[in-house]
Amino acid sequence: MKKSITMLVGLAFATGVCAQTDVLVGVMQGKDYGVTYLLPKTEIEIAVRATKHTYVPGEFCKYADRYLRMGNVADNPNTHWTVDGVSIRVVGVPDKDKVYFVKMKDKSVAPLMELTENGIVRSINVPINSSKAKEVIPATALEPATEVDPRKFLTEEVLMAGSRAKMAELVAKEIYSIRESKNALLRGEADNMPQDGAQLKIMLDNLNIQERAMVQMFSGTRSEETHTSFVRIVPQELENAVAFRFSRKLGLVDKDDLSGEPYYISITNLETPAIPADDGKKKKEEGVAYNVPGQARVILANARGEEMFKGELPVTQFGTTEYLAPVLFNKKSTIQVRFDTATGGLLKVDRN
Repeated sequence: MKKSITMLVGLAFATGVCAQTDVLVGVMQGKDYGVTYLLPKTEIEIAVRATKHTYVPGEFCKYADRYLRMGNVADNPNTHWTVDGVSIRVVGVPDKDKVYFVKMKDKSVAPLMELTENGIVRSINVPINSSKAKEVIPATALEPATEVDPRKFLTEEVLMAGSRAKMAELVAKEIYSIRESKNALLRGEADNMPQDGAQLKIMLDNLNIQERAMVQMFSGTRSEETHTSFVRIVPQELENAVAFRFSRKLGLVDKDDLSGEPYYISITNLETPAIPADDGKKKKEEGVAYNVPGQARVILANARGEEMFKGELPVTQFGTTEYLAPVLFNKKSTIQVRFDTATGGLLKVDRN
């Protein structure tokens, strides 16, 4: 989560009944003092959740059917990827064409103006503690179970066997012996029965570990790793454009890499809210600027036409820029304003 930069900024309240803000476009230099803030533009972020499946054949995989009656055991290593799902959201990046300067004057009131670390306005006059979202602590990934070396369970007879086939035969006999020992414990027929349930569980757990390790010498091992990759797209009118490609062998690849299956994105400007027609007159830009994002219909589908995502998202580039009236910021009231840092739109305006 990005850290915030909180600044005390005078919103240029001049003396008098209706002292108002003085907000100018562009970065001011010279003797002017104040703070520069930016509004964001929207990018569409696609999160692709995928799993890497890895298979490593066992040392005795060719003898799995003969000694353990395990059919269809592959003798070649294999790695492949699968898509678990996708999610789409909008993120805000600084728009260098929407830079504003809040100018400070004498006898000005100094409200809190909070910016993100890249200069996007987050809030005005909102107490720091309440304006910050609670930090989300990422879940700690569980460490994979430690692989057990099956060779440490092998007897001298097995290790001294003259051929791989003979070793496989002896290991299979050890597996059957372990299974017989487990059955004897469960039936209460073992020569050395445990004193209580806790001891029984420890003995069974140890036997299970040995059996699993030895069986993997025939069946091989399989492992899975989950990954989340991100793709960014600048919104514009698109119809079945390639967003990215996904390869069963390589996972997520670039949209120009033909080794992967294409995933197509369509973006439609819904033209909301209605943007007033340009009358050719230059608008007077004063007050605190904010975005009024438009809406876009976004559809993401795979090569078979199956929709992975379909929904409407706010897009700054499809909207317009407006201004909070300067009269809102005077000495008689304190206006609290919250902005959406992904779109630059207003979230809430309160008067105290």
